Amino acid sequence: MLDHLWNGWRAAYVQKWGETAGDPEPSVKGSVFSRILASGLGDEEAHIVRRGTCCFVILNAYPYASGHMLVLPYREVANLEDLSAEESIELWSLVTQGVQVLKRAYQPQGVNVGINLGPPAGGSISEHLHVHVVPRWVGDANFMTAVANTRTLPEALGDSAAKLRAAWQRL
Repeated sequence: MLDHLWNGWRAAYVQKWGETAGDPEPSVKGSVFSRILASGLGDEEAHIVRRGTCCFVILNAYPYASGHMLVLPYREVANLEDLSAEESIELWSLVTQGVQVLKRAYQPQGVNVGINLGPPAGGSISEHLHVHVVPRWVGDANFMTAVANTRTLPEALGDSAAKLRAAWQRL
């Protein structure tokens, strides 16, 4: 028998920027990322830690671990093959730099780099391609997430963003 562990908390994040009354830019259609970019929020408030010419890095609002970043193009595309050559080069360059930054800022024992293409692959915001860069430590997947539907994170998103921006400056 296959057991299912539901991540219902993720729906609140996706819906926050969609149909809810708190949507900062209700006239913008598209992904949560497109709405954040169109909202006029500053990088600190939006938790954007790095901007490139055609791609950017933002903290995951519901991270698996402190420092969990998402690297994505400004342009909303769903598939790797839909990226322009310039977007692809910059995306993977920022992923590589993101790994270096995480190692510098958090000294993790490992790093997950992953991408979910399409809803069946686990892509909760599949219309806007994004690459996860997550620091990992032995034993960091504890019982709290599975049993209590709770993540224990030792650091606020603003603190994580400041730490990552500072590490990026030292690259």
